Amino acid sequence: MNGVQFTIAGATLTALGSGALWWAEQRLLVVSDLHLGKSSRIARRGGSNLPPYETRDTLIRLENDLNGTNAATIVCLGDSFDDLEAAEAISQADRLWISRLQAGRRWVWIEGNHDPGPVDLGGTHLAELPVAPLTFRHIAQSGKSGEVSGHYHPKVRVQTRLRAISRPAFLFDSDRVILPAFGTYTGGLRSTDAALSDLMRPEARAILTGQTPRMVPMPR
Repeated sequence: MNGVQFTIAGATLTALGSGALWWAEQRLLVVSDLHLGKSSRIARRGGSNLPPYETRDTLIRLENDLNGTNAATIVCLGDSFDDLEAAEAISQADRLWISRLQAGRRWVWIEGNHDPGPVDLGGTHLAELPVAPLTFRHIAQSGKSGEVSGHYHPKVRVQTRLRAISRPAFLFDSDRVILPAFGTYTGGLRSTDAALSDLMRPEARAILTGQTPRMVPMPR
């Protein structure tokens, strides 16, 4: 399992190359911003006709992480669906796939700003989830400690000797971690944006996702 360990509020966590977060002590896997059904929402609103495979691709990667960690609990940190119609239009095959992934596990859907609220897919629906010493919510709140959130789809650009690399990334400091978007068709917000740089402490670090996750100082 490729990942980078770090600690916030006394909890040791592992940022996986996939963009998921693993809390081994609790056997708890966290993913954020799946945005299932995004291709259908874009087409419905007159946008580009993207290949409608992002839900399947996202679920494949999620299943791989569940199998690799043997997680007992999974927390989806909000914006799991792109909008209400996307949630209602999810295919029967994908509904059954999600039900199979849920079997034998505690599954928590955290409410996000895109989410339609509780949907008929099993699991528990919450505004936020406290599991001491951490709290899981969709959007970070300034001044909080021990916070795990998503929403911003952070990404980081670093310069190597040969070229510049831009990847989705975890951002963390001693108080919080903000997860990258896990969904296949999701954009990102650079860590240099004030919405992120104002939230994070000066010593904040970034962990770039990918086959070999890499930790760097958070670009500002």
